[in-house]
Amino acid sequence: MSSGRWGILNDLGRAGPQAVPQMARARPVFRQYIQTLVNGLVAERLVEFQDNPAHKRSPLVQLTRKGQDLLDQMNRRSAKLLGKLPITATEKDLQATAAVLRAVREQFESTQWSRLVNSHR
Repeated sequence: MSSGRWGILNDLGRAGPQAVPQMARARPVFRQYIQTLVNGLVAERLVEFQDNPAHKRSPLVQLTRKGQDLLDQMNRRSAKLLGKLPITATEKDLQATAAVLRAVREQFESTQWSRLVNSHR
């Protein structure tokens, strides 16, 4: 599975149903690219559309049971492989690293970052 498709499944599993434009805004890609990936996932019955009460023309995308099962399987496989790496970091080190990465992600998702990027176009 491509990283883009896995990323969509992972985001839906983590954050719940989202509209395609919402998913595209969280990535440095065009909405049409996300739509193409979502359409493929719909064809495979890994995700499905549901009504969006906030927007009539932009349905929400949600995982199907099949999609959730596949995501769980992929995450278990990844965890198993990562568990074989000889990482010497402590749990405390990993928690600190995760906190830093969360803070960086929040900055990139902030309106301040968006304004900065848009001012340099």
